[in-house]
Amino acid sequence: MNRLNRRGFLRTGITGAAGLLAFSPALASKQASQQSKNTTFRTLGKTGLKVPVVSFGVMRADNPNLCKAAYEKGITLFDTANGYQNGNNEIMLGNLLKNYPRKSFILETKVKPAGVDRDGRPTGQTTSDDFLAKFKTSLTRLQMDYVDILYIHDVRNPELLEFKPLTDAIKKLKKDGKTKFIGFSTHANMPSVINAAAESKVWDVVLTAYNFKLDSIPEMDSSLKKANDAGLGLIAMKTIAGGGFLDKEKTKPINSTAAIKWALSNPNIHTAIPGMTAFDHLDMNIKIMEDIKMSDQEKKDILLASMEQSLFCTGCSKCNHSCPKNLPVPDLMRAYMYAYGYSHPAMAYQLLADLGTGSSPCTDCQTCQVNCASNFKVKEKIADISRLVNVPNEFIV
Repeated sequence: MNRLNRRGFLRTGITGAAGLLAFSPALASKQASQQSKNTTFRTLGKTGLKVPVVSFGVMRADNPNLCKAAYEKGITLFDTANGYQNGNNEIMLGNLLKNYPRKSFILETKVKPAGVDRDGRPTGQTTSDDFLAKFKTSLTRLQMDYVDILYIHDVRNPELLEFKPLTDAIKKLKKDGKTKFIGFSTHANMPSVINAAAESKVWDVVLTAYNFKLDSIPEMDSSLKKANDAGLGLIAMKTIAGGGFLDKEKTKPINSTAAIKWALSNPNIHTAIPGMTAFDHLDMNIKIMEDIKMSDQEKKDILLASMEQSLFCTGCSKCNHSCPKNLPVPDLMRAYMYAYGYSHPAMAYQLLADLGTGSSPCTDCQTCQVNCASNFKVKEKIADISRLVNVPNEFIV
């Protein structure tokens, strides 16, 4: 099918488990395989894992019954991370999935290394001890002896993929049976990082941002093909390009079904992990599992959306170091997206706290020196989102 982007018209190319019921293994086994006969499956590279084309990005989910319903409807891969919801995301999944046969689902989590600098390079604070301790905590929360896939979280520089303290640690976890497969997630500089992984013989799976708003779709498609040819499993995240709307005011909705289908129209993408926080999201995604072909109207919707500005920062990193105050502009744009695109101010609040940029980092600048490739009004957005820093934590929901 023809690919769409905004440069050409057509281009090829939660928390808590209240209310959960305890299930017997026999009943859980019966419920474990409810995929429709029309469900589209793809094989996750050399892992050999056969997965439906839609999986569950659990990051924002806090309702265990939604995860339970997804499992019962045939979604078998669940994605979480050590840092999601301050660990409560893993706790919720662990409390749920312990009731099901271990081989009936695929569980993946992510651990972010400490001390990685803004350019994605390791520093003296990036240690194997820190990484291993965080993963041990994840296993405890998940109540599992192992995970199916373990990722190094947020790789944006190929140098991190060659950093032996990390690579040796994660390879040993695989050898010791604490994870079946190893990989990394990447949100920025994706083509370079994926190309490096394809040339390496270390990695099994890549979790990458991939959507119709990227400014490097031809480069991304080339790197994904290279990685697929090398046997890597490829999972797409951020498929809806920053949430369900193009604008902060929520007057310009994105056709979410079309956006996910757009990502899946690339045969080198094996599954996508859209976030789900409501049962109607689940119903929509189940329908996509059964029919991934884009209609003419869906193609038109994506074409029109691709030509408008959105809330999604592409992670191109072209603005790095252009700010006189050396602010982490892409991370601040991500906080803005969390608050206004995902409607999840708690995620934005936590990210701002981690960044430590304060409540008014741009006040001394008369004119913004940052030239954004997506034409964001960077100073305006930073001023807007940074106000969240002054809100007391108990009011953040």
